[in-house]
Amino acid sequence: MKVCKFGGSSLADAGQVAKVCEIVAADPDRRIVVVSAPGKRHAADSKVTDMLIACAQDRISGGSAAGQIAAVVQRYAEIQEELGLSASLVNAIRADLEARGASADQDPEVLMDLFKAAGEANCAKLVAAALQARGVNAEYVDPGEAGMLLEGEHGQAVPLPETYGNLKKLADRDAVSVFPGFFGKTREGRVITFPRGGSDITGAILAAAVNADLYENFTDVDSVLAVDPRIVPNSRPVANLTYAEMRELSYAGFSVFHDEAIQPAIEAGVPICIKNTNAPLNPGTMIVPARETETDEVVGIASDAGFCTVFIKKYLMNREVGFLRRLFEIFEAEGVSIEHMPSGIDNISVIVRADRFDDATEHRVMHKLKTELGVDEIAVERDLALIMIVGEGMRFHVGIAAKATQALAEAGANIEMMNQGASEISMMFGVKDRDRERAIQSLAKAFF
Repeated sequence: MKVCKFGGSSLADAGQVAKVCEIVAADPDRRIVVVSAPGKRHAADSKVTDMLIACAQDRISGGSAAGQIAAVVQRYAEIQEELGLSASLVNAIRADLEARGASADQDPEVLMDLFKAAGEANCAKLVAAALQARGVNAEYVDPGEAGMLLEGEHGQAVPLPETYGNLKKLADRDAVSVFPGFFGKTREGRVITFPRGGSDITGAILAAAVNADLYENFTDVDSVLAVDPRIVPNSRPVANLTYAEMRELSYAGFSVFHDEAIQPAIEAGVPICIKNTNAPLNPGTMIVPARETETDEVVGIASDAGFCTVFIKKYLMNREVGFLRRLFEIFEAEGVSIEHMPSGIDNISVIVRADRFDDATEHRVMHKLKTELGVDEIAVERDLALIMIVGEGMRFHVGIAAKATQALAEAGANIEMMNQGASEISMMFGVKDRDRERAIQSLAKAFF
């Protein structure tokens, strides 16, 4: 059994949906199909999810969202007409969106998730109809009815333990199950979504639940590339990655696969294959539990911007029992997740996402650090980018750090922070965002 997930670029228009149907029909082992909302058809286009966010924002501000809903319906209508599907499908999509807009629950977060989930839900209905028109025994599966139970914050949901047992029943269905990604329901029946790009997570949960032989993640590239091709053109493809390598690279900016989607696959031992919807016969990149790594120094280089550092100094900090616990509690109270925390004897740097640490939050945190922890010095530095070099083979080679720091020096990129994980499969550098691309290009030249 294979679970296959198709991203937004694979479903952007009728031609792409037709390719998806061909791929599913070509292999009877593809029994569960996870779909995203339609993505961009061209560079100047809008993703359906972004259009739905505009619908929600208009409703939250007191508008009717009628114009925005009409624009979304038109996107689906164009696909329906080109594929020759029944017009009743679009009528049902229109009714669904209008019902969401008329929801009695006006909590902004609830309403936002309700609208965002409509992209995947209605795309799954459309894909199921397109498969049926090709003679494939396919049916739409509602996540709530199937038992995709989630909890947590809106837009940051995680699965409940019973979810896996609920979804296991999908393995017994005769029809191809077309399952919308990105969302599920709470125990109370409220729609709630994963983080953006969360259809990858849906696919991984389903693959783990049914103990699939393979989880195929279809996108718009032939394989994972060692470096972002927008920064380093003609970057080399990567044939095999371990779960750990992909997790590190996805976290640090590899957008081809969501970093949170790795964990369900790891726990179930399901291999993942990244493939191209536009070239489905190409082998793609396999993500597996283990691989031969001794000959590789570094398998990939990834980066992400939008971080800031809170530098904290206190004399004899290392002797103060409970200091770190109280430090964590200050950030926890503000709802700020700590990404990394390199430290010295009397100082510590707390790395956080800048979008969760605005000026007001910074002011409150600094006040608490002074009054509750009595720190000697605090400084906040913004516009930080993190660069990660990753490879299971790094542990077998001497001089990786020397090679990396030399490359950064040649790029004129000052190292603001450096950290190596205990597993020795990754090394992270913090640089100013303005130096990021130049630093990556220099690192790629050094290692590849």
